[in-house]
Amino acid sequence: MNVERITGKSPCASSARADGFTLIEVLLVLVIIAVLAAILLPALAKARERGQAILCLNNTRQLELAWQLYADDHESLLPYNLVMKEFSFRTNINWVNNVMTWDLSSDNTNTATITEASLGPYASGVTSIYRCPSDRALSVMQSTNGWDHRIRSYSMNAMMGDVGASLTTNGVNVNNPGYKQFLKITEIPHSSEIFVFLDEHPDSIDDGYFVNKAAPPVNGSYGANTTSGDEWQNLPASYHNRATAFSFADGHASLHRWLNAKTIQPAVPNAAHLPIQILDEHNDFDWMMEHMSIQN
Repeated sequence: MNVERITGKSPCASSARADGFTLIEVLLVLVIIAVLAAILLPALAKARERGQAILCLNNTRQLELAWQLYADDHESLLPYNLVMKEFSFRTNINWVNNVMTWDLSSDNTNTATITEASLGPYASGVTSIYRCPSDRALSVMQSTNGWDHRIRSYSMNAMMGDVGASLTTNGVNVNNPGYKQFLKITEIPHSSEIFVFLDEHPDSIDDGYFVNKAAPPVNGSYGANTTSGDEWQNLPASYHNRATAFSFADGHASLHRWLNAKTIQPAVPNAAHLPIQILDEHNDFDWMMEHMSIQN
């Protein structure tokens, strides 16, 4: 019997339609893909961020190791940690010899300011450990000129090393006279509690010297949750889910998550509005000062 003559349809045509997808089926597949993407993409983003946080911790640990090797070679003396501003002097005796800016200064891209500085040889000339992988903060000018990132994200605790005669009086750092300036690695007590390196907010990083101002003493005690005087002069970065990577004088590194809104500022130019005076919410600032040094 001729099937085509009875039905008026070609067997091949019927088979082709049966093997195809209806519009509803296509839409259903697209909806499933969208749902899976909505579920998986945040998880992938979190995994990527965790990976970058681990790399950042490793960077601070490697810098701390270079810092220890320097001290071993210099009779326990710590690397120089000098204040350098945009239009002031530069010197390779410092642990780094650059000042991060939002313009097109070569300090932002010239890796020789790292490799030829005093800590460079102890880091085996590796420059990648000086930048947090989450730090891609750039100005419009820098982005327009095709920059991908600046070369440094980390700074050193201002209470570590020789900060220069202009900031030192009788061995005391004039920025924080109530706290001890550590000139030798052997002078650091409770080394697991005193930090050496941290990733600094891109809007305050400038030189490699991370400093904050404690309030004047109240009843003989500095930084005692006073109502005025404490202020963020430099601000920690918070790239890692409100947390900052720190390496400590004993060689370990860890993330510290901040609690107060003022500490968490966007990683963009001119966002920090420093200095930030602290009239309340002292938790974060007090933690920083407690892990910066010990009181004189």
